[in-house]
Amino acid sequence: MRARLLLTTMLAALLAACAATAIDGAGSAGTKPRFAHDIASETRPWNHGRFDADKDKFTFAVFSDLTGGEREGVFSVAAEQLRLLRPEFVIGVGDLIEGGSEDRGQLAREWESFDSRAARTVGPVFYVGGNHDLINPVQWDVWQARYGPRFYHFVYRNVLFLVLDTEDNPARRQQEIHQKRLQALQRVAVEGWGIYAQTEYSQMQETHTGTIGAEQSEYFQNVIAGYAAVRWTFLFMHKPAWLKPGEENFLAIEDALAGRPYTVFNGHNHDYIYRPRRGRDYIQLGTTGGVQLPGKQKAVDHLTLVTVSESGVDIANLELAGIFDKTGHVPLNGEEFCFEAAACGSE
Repeated sequence: MRARLLLTTMLAALLAACAATAIDGAGSAGTKPRFAHDIASETRPWNHGRFDADKDKFTFAVFSDLTGGEREGVFSVAAEQLRLLRPEFVIGVGDLIEGGSEDRGQLAREWESFDSRAARTVGPVFYVGGNHDLINPVQWDVWQARYGPRFYHFVYRNVLFLVLDTEDNPARRQQEIHQKRLQALQRVAVEGWGIYAQTEYSQMQETHTGTIGAEQSEYFQNVIAGYAAVRWTFLFMHKPAWLKPGEENFLAIEDALAGRPYTVFNGHNHDYIYRPRRGRDYIQLGTTGGVQLPGKQKAVDHLTLVTVSESGVDIANLELAGIFDKTGHVPLNGEEFCFEAAACGSE
């Protein structure tokens, strides 16, 4: 009887091991399967065993515009949510500080504030400069001292990431833009935001679409040529440079990308817009704490999760109000905030 029981036990273990190995689809003799069970029958309470576990799959997150009239506390909520979501890394597409100053002490305090909040994430955060971060040459110097180049690239898991600088004007022109902005804000302080559209700053083309310089364009064309075999290419910039009439330098970057899969992300306008172009996805993100204007079509605080796999790219946008922790609450008393202007009004 004992021998029969031992034989039955050994047979059951063998069948379970075979079933687990068959479903797992991986491992050789002597290796422990990733997925194990004790069901020996052909019918099983799951639909298939093809786990979404591609060894080359990864997910990163993108956020946008926490300043430009920052609503205090919102980005801190988002940083805590990113800590819970655990993407492999994070990219912010600009307007990381309020900026607009030539006071180096003030700029240092603002960057230290942002850095401390961004440090809540588990993976690294890659910085993209926006107009609030780089509006004048003093801010260029501060950025250079703290973070190095204003445009750069990196490769992760055979995917190419291009980080562009849309404040790439000659220093004298950039200083002119800065002065016009200060004048516009002075008028707004006296006459209200209704006067903004009449200011010279508001009517400058650089205010809306930014600039890509010739040197930057050549840099990225060379990078693209040097990485011809990557799986995908992502571009991140603050302003939508391709909307600038006669913007030949960005057009040259697009031409260099022709024939390969790529995706473009930008911020700046505090309004989520999907614009297909050249058969590719061009996505303008909303906000992650920046001022929201009810007149915008989709002024919403959100995080974007991008998953890259063998099958391509999947993009999911998560409104901050919908990301809550194990207690059932949005972190850091997040229920106190309005995350979408159309739903509950601008703060």
